[in-house]
Amino acid sequence: MAWTTVKNYVQMQSMKRIAVPPAPTFSPLYRQIKASLVQRLESGEWDPGESIPSEAELASQFQVSQGTVRKAIDELAAENLLIRRQGKGTFVATHDDPRAFFRFLRLIPLSGGIQQTKSIPLECWRAKAGVEAARMLELKVGDPITIVRRVLQFAGKPVVVDEIYLPGEIFGEVTLDMLRDYQGSLYSFFENRFSIRMVRAEERLRAVPADRMSAELLHIEEGSPVLSVERISFSYANKPVEWRRGLYSTHDYCYFNELG
Repeated sequence: MAWTTVKNYVQMQSMKRIAVPPAPTFSPLYRQIKASLVQRLESGEWDPGESIPSEAELASQFQVSQGTVRKAIDELAAENLLIRRQGKGTFVATHDDPRAFFRFLRLIPLSGGIQQTKSIPLECWRAKAGVEAARMLELKVGDPITIVRRVLQFAGKPVVVDEIYLPGEIFGEVTLDMLRDYQGSLYSFFENRFSIRMVRAEERLRAVPADRMSAELLHIEEGSPVLSVERISFSYANKPVEWRRGLYSTHDYCYFNELG
């Protein structure tokens, strides 16, 4: 091969990009234990409210130190997936716990304190997901969904009007009679009847004027300012399982969120 040809060949090879595989992502051992525990929670190995094995038992199962297991459980407890009870053990969080209700409802009376709430289901019907519902619930346009409309009362006074969109594949059997007969919270109903637990939610808030229907349901004047709260709720594995749009009457109430 002529020298000039060899030289050109070498230059061409040096200009080629050499594919370098990405460096493996390092995950601390306790995070690997945490991920495994979340998978077991998602699979239903332990029911809501049920105790999980002790740290010593889990350490033996995973063949790691108790300290590693404790660190994983600490994070799951901070994320409200597990609950530690002094002297009793660690339990799967449940919506049957009254404290869980106020984790997802941040409306409180201006006078302070906690008031008794009651959900009044108004309608429940089947539909096909439109573009927005499909996007929010990670469905395909046209997939079956269940829609629920309800009023939430505080101390017998209507304060919230909710329109709730649910994946039909999961909640296709929900009926208005079921909702009216159930005595607990809506999330407790989802957990106990459909084995779906809401573990976190994202909300967007803005002020809007009340439309005629919402004003009638909330017993306020049409056009009165209300708080529009749009929420996407997620189950395990970051799966969206509820999209709701609520209008909150804030005449005697405020949205409260504790930071830090």
